[in-house]
Amino acid sequence: MGQTLNLTEGSIVKKLIALALPIMGTSFIQMAYNMIDMIWVGRVGSSAVAAVGTAGFFTWLAMAFVIVSKMGAEIKVSQSVGRKDYDSAKNYVRASLQINVALSIIYSLVMLLFRGPLIGFFKLGDPEVIHMAEVYLAAVVIGLPFYFINPVFTSIFNAIGNSKMPFYVNTCGLIVNIILDPILILGIGNFKGLGVLGAAIATVIAQVVVSLLFLYNIFKSNYDFLRVNILKDFSLKYAKIICKIGTPVAIQSGLFTVFAMILGRIIAVYGPVPIAVQKVGSQIESISWMTTEGLAVALGAFVGQNFGAKKFDRIIEGYKTVLKIALCIGVFASILLIFFGNYVFAIFIPESDAIVQGTSYLKILGYSQIFMCIEITTSGIFNGVSKTHIPSIISIVLTGLRVPLAYILSSPNILGIDGVWWAVSITSILKGFVIIFVLIKYYKSKKLFE
Repeated sequence: MGQTLNLTEGSIVKKLIALALPIMGTSFIQMAYNMIDMIWVGRVGSSAVAAVGTAGFFTWLAMAFVIVSKMGAEIKVSQSVGRKDYDSAKNYVRASLQINVALSIIYSLVMLLFRGPLIGFFKLGDPEVIHMAEVYLAAVVIGLPFYFINPVFTSIFNAIGNSKMPFYVNTCGLIVNIILDPILILGIGNFKGLGVLGAAIATVIAQVVVSLLFLYNIFKSNYDFLRVNILKDFSLKYAKIICKIGTPVAIQSGLFTVFAMILGRIIAVYGPVPIAVQKVGSQIESISWMTTEGLAVALGAFVGQNFGAKKFDRIIEGYKTVLKIALCIGVFASILLIFFGNYVFAIFIPESDAIVQGTSYLKILGYSQIFMCIEITTSGIFNGVSKTHIPSIISIVLTGLRVPLAYILSSPNILGIDGVWWAVSITSILKGFVIIFVLIKYYKSKKLFE
């Protein structure tokens, strides 16, 4: 079956590291897309960052729809490969791509038709920022089908143990983005640059390149079960299974974004600088959570294959291995954000007021990094055994708590804008504690592998 990695046999540490490193690299690539955009857009000004950040909520929200097929494919393909049932794997691949393409078309149309009211939700107040946000969103919508399908291609390759392919392909996309960003945003020679529109166009072109490279590698590979015709043989049976697994995580992702949007409205009251601080700060903070997310994806594929092969002791050993690595990442991130946040933030927005507020943001979020890494990693073991609803419920409840907590703590008489950052940090700490407690309870009651 080509370069598939059998995760059910051999050294657990070696297999997990072989799988996880390219996935972590791919996570860094995804993070780098946004960071590079922010670095160059930041040279235009904090208003431009606020515009891109606000419109970016809707590409973020798109991930809720992407996750339906992404998570379903990741789990069921890995379990099928673990059982060596390649016919089922092919059916899950086909169904996941069919669902994904349909959702991308629907979401793109909604974004294009209602971009005005959607941006208006944030009550930005600045006509220039509003205009830039609408322009950016309209341009990005053109590339949404590619934005949708690339994570599903990535998850399918990860599920079969070939995490190197997505890493190489996404790296090519990043290189295209790195080259185009400064040219299209700031200009070169007689070309004056397009500002936020240039950032959107660079992103779209990069995503198209990634999709084409994935298709090329699929059709030249030995993976027969990856070559499917999405225009025929739609199976309601497989689509239902994928939706059942992916929907809880999709709801979690969607509500996470909705809660973030509500927090965005609270932040907007304080002007464009805090908006820009939150956007850039979250990109910096993503160093830890996207790296850990890469570990969790690797763990999910590892757990999925071993769950299919009924090797449950191996699953627990794999989880312990990944958790140790995640804790190291959390400690590093905490030290970086708490003690060196000012130096890091200054790279993105060289404005004194933004640096002061950004440093405060990073320091407050720094206290929660270890617990966030625990939460994300532990979600991987639940996802791998098809119990996606458990981490989803925990995340929805405690992330939702951020909204009332932020309203209370952000009062001028209490903490002001720092109250929003504390609401995020406190709930992240709680999520880490709760999910570990639930995992222990499920494992001791022998319900984890049912």
